[in-house]
Amino acid sequence: MSKPDTAARATVTVATGVPAVAPAGSARPAPATPGIPPAPPGPAPTPHGDARRRRIDGLLRHSPLQPVFRALSSRRLAVLAYHGIDDPAGFAAQMERLVRTATPVSLATLARCVAEQRPLPPRSVLVTFDDGDHSVLTQGLPVLTRLRIPAAAFVVTELIGTDQPFWWSEAAFLAAQGGTAGPLAGCPPQGAVARLKTLPDADRRRSLHELRATARAQAPRRRQLDRTDLGELRTAGVEIGNHTHTHPCLDRCADSTAREEVAEAHRLLTWWLGEPPTAFAYPNGNRDARTEALLGELGYRLGFLFNHRHDALLPPDPLRINRLRVNSDTTPHRFDTILSGLHPAVHRIRGGC
Repeated sequence: MSKPDTAARATVTVATGVPAVAPAGSARPAPATPGIPPAPPGPAPTPHGDARRRRIDGLLRHSPLQPVFRALSSRRLAVLAYHGIDDPAGFAAQMERLVRTATPVSLATLARCVAEQRPLPPRSVLVTFDDGDHSVLTQGLPVLTRLRIPAAAFVVTELIGTDQPFWWSEAAFLAAQGGTAGPLAGCPPQGAVARLKTLPDADRRRSLHELRATARAQAPRRRQLDRTDLGELRTAGVEIGNHTHTHPCLDRCADSTAREEVAEAHRLLTWWLGEPPTAFAYPNGNRDARTEALLGELGYRLGFLFNHRHDALLPPDPLRINRLRVNSDTTPHRFDTILSGLHPAVHRIRGGC
């Protein structure tokens, strides 16, 4: 363990009042390593729990380790992984923080540096969005345009031009409405999505059909991006990448399904954009060797994980680039410690993946 991580272990022990190791049997975020199922989520957040997390965030932000990690982060790439934008004001504040303290870079700049084997500038940050939530267009794009921050959006092609909900949002709603499925027996509603992600993909799809057939009500429709929206995003500096056709966990798919998921999304994006995409984000962060091989065949230059880590300014494995998990409602203190690397270090020490 490095000296900063050792010091971070001591800091989190002081901040939380408990040793900085994961308690036996505790729930943790789903690992991105193929073959290892994610743990079910813990209890729903409570006001007391939220206050405790804010206290810990504040202690970490004002820890003497924060300047140390901040200095180290100048020599690392921070790829921020967002989904939708639930807090537009919070997102704007985060982006304003980036332009003051970091060097926002584009997907194309990263790809060029990788091709030329040339490191990115110090404090480089790439902003990315997974899934293609419509709020990226309505809430994110005005901020990115105003601040001249480039970004990338990885879209689920099956949803483009539809009003279908994301499958995980639909499953959570259906389970809360009393929906049941064989593989979910004994699973509380709030654990349904995590359980579904552990299943072979064919079983996951069958379970979704069972949930729809047994729930008291169907999930509300959700406006998705359409092809015109993709063009507007690209014109404004948000590059479009592949996030598969239906967003399965690829390591849970049969060989033919995994290939079809990547290839069909690639075909559609090539048609819609007028050129093939060259960047891919693994759904749920779950990578596997089959997908990496196919990405190479199709000419992809960049692939992104979801593992809450920085990467090198010249990533050593361009198809396995680390990303940092962040939301628009992430507190300013936590946002700062995510950018510095202190929060990811504490996350790993406490058993996160």
